[in-house]
Amino acid sequence: MIVLQMIWKDAGWGTIIFLAALAGVNLQLYEAARMDGANRMQSLWHITLPSIRSIIVILFILRLGDFLDLGFEQIFLMLNPVNREVGEVFDTYVYRVGLQQGQFSYSTAVGLFKSVVGLVLVLVANKVAKWFGEEGIY
Repeated sequence: MIVLQMIWKDAGWGTIIFLAALAGVNLQLYEAARMDGANRMQSLWHITLPSIRSIIVILFILRLGDFLDLGFEQIFLMLNPVNREVGEVFDTYVYRVGLQQGQFSYSTAVGLFKSVVGLVLVLVANKVAKWFGEEGIY
């Protein structure tokens, strides 16, 4: 249910970005492919995807930074004493330990760990993107 909620929440933003990227694709490429006998799937594979590959890579790198961020509000509203042991994520754990139990330094360390893991994922993904010839984010 959480996965479907996240997809629904992010679908609008992703649609706007990918439509803007698709607007930048040269229409003459599609016309030339059609004249050469390419069908829609071949046009998608050989024109559309290579044209927006840099946008796909950049958005993938930026989403990796939020890999451990599952959304505090959605999870917190669904948690109850029955499902707390299997449904708790880093954000709700930090809230419970830090604010409810008063262990501020420990909850700060857990939050910092989550941020460092996100930073490492972004740096590694950017390096891999550069190895494959893409621009990356820096």
